[in-house]
Amino acid sequence: MLRFQHSEYLWALTLLLVLQLAFLAVSWWKRRSIKRIGDPALVEKLFTGYSRKLFVLKFFLIFFAFFFGVVGLANLQKGSRMEKITRKGVDVMIALDVSKSMLATDVQPDRLTRAKQLITKLMDKLENDRIGLVVFAGNSYLQMPLTIDYSAARMYLSTVSPDMIPTQGTAIGQAIQTSDDAFNKKERKHKALILISDGEDHDETAIQKTRAAFDNGVVVNTIGIGSTTGSPLPDPETGGYKKDREGNTVVSKLNEAELKSIAYAGHGIYEHLDNNTDDVVNSLAAKIDSMEQKEFGENIFTDYNSYFQYFLGIALALLLIEFFIPEVRRKKKEELPSSVA
Repeated sequence: MLRFQHSEYLWALTLLLVLQLAFLAVSWWKRRSIKRIGDPALVEKLFTGYSRKLFVLKFFLIFFAFFFGVVGLANLQKGSRMEKITRKGVDVMIALDVSKSMLATDVQPDRLTRAKQLITKLMDKLENDRIGLVVFAGNSYLQMPLTIDYSAARMYLSTVSPDMIPTQGTAIGQAIQTSDDAFNKKERKHKALILISDGEDHDETAIQKTRAAFDNGVVVNTIGIGSTTGSPLPDPETGGYKKDREGNTVVSKLNEAELKSIAYAGHGIYEHLDNNTDDVVNSLAAKIDSMEQKEFGENIFTDYNSYFQYFLGIALALLLIEFFIPEVRRKKKEELPSSVA
């Protein structure tokens, strides 16, 4: 199994696009400046020693050095030893709302980030339980099946963002159905669902799906995040807040009544998540610990070999090559005329 130990560093690869745009901008500026002076072919001859090929080569060396450097910092690892781990616990599926409304900042730094922090702290409490992850917005899908590999779970969680699901909305009913399907259908207990959402734009099937899940042995708990007074949604395109068709600022509010109804139908608990996550984590952990537990085993990788040094070595070599490549073409020595005998 391959994994990145620090997958959050991979976001730096987006800077490669910025680097490429900068290169294209400089190239365009140089061509434009040459055209202003005169005929491009004649002007380039006046710039003795200038080599466009060397300029392009140096850029690509820096480009790929940055790429390999980022991959090296993320530390690609490969599992080298597999062990069967036996534990006693509960199957816990987490359904996380990733809709655009989760970017509201009534909970700092925003709803989604705070929810991910809650899940991380909860995993520290549920070391003996299997955990899985479902993400949803306008539709839902299983991002990570049930596992006791918490390092893999943290890696999956770090990649969660609203861009994962283009269809907007809050399909809570579908998320509950997807979570229910991810459990072992042959069992009628040892199963818990934790649904984290602001409850906005819910569908009418949520209560029905909750009751069906409980009939299959799933205890449904809900976490409401956000404020009932609401918060404007940031608009990354304009740098301001989102507007509706009439030009009014879009305000996202926590639908606490709906989430409480789901928890009641699922015989679980409802908790409101604000800027303090510890109390919510403790309540959820206590609820899960009170459930009847089962014994299960799973084969997971326990030892990983790291390969960061190879990628960093390649990055360093490329930078050294770039450093020693001259910015201009070296002039050939002109031959002196032979002396007349």
